[in-house]
Amino acid sequence: MINPDTIKLLRECDAGIKMGVASIDDVIEYVNDENFRQVLAKSKEDHNKLKAELQTLLEQYHDDGKEPNPIAQGMSWLKTNVKLMMKESDKTIADLMTDGCDMGVKSLRKYLNQYQAAEEKAKDITKKLINLEEKLSQDIRMYL
Repeated sequence: MINPDTIKLLRECDAGIKMGVASIDDVIEYVNDENFRQVLAKSKEDHNKLKAELQTLLEQYHDDGKEPNPIAQGMSWLKTNVKLMMKESDKTIADLMTDGCDMGVKSLRKYLNQYQAAEEKAKDITKKLINLEEKLSQDIRMYL
């Protein structure tokens, strides 16, 4: 029998990865510093690799995953575009991205606590995603 906590945790990771990749896509073209752009591109690549691993698990459980909350996604897009219109700079982008990473980590930790009965494979994916988000946040702090 499939553990419902496992599916729920994997779905939240799926939505989180999609949100993270979309956020990178929203800002990367505005980045001026080439190293900063490479850090974002590498993070996107790492997120997509983890997504492939996640998709394999979701397929094993015959689940389609989860799309990010449209309201959260819309608010993120709006905030990003308003801030970039006011001041398009690497500092602004780093600020937006670190905020997003912090919110993602907070949510993922909450889901780890909420879905404690999830299988270890699902928890491992969640921890990997948390590490990716924390690493990105750390790597771009120099641009704040």
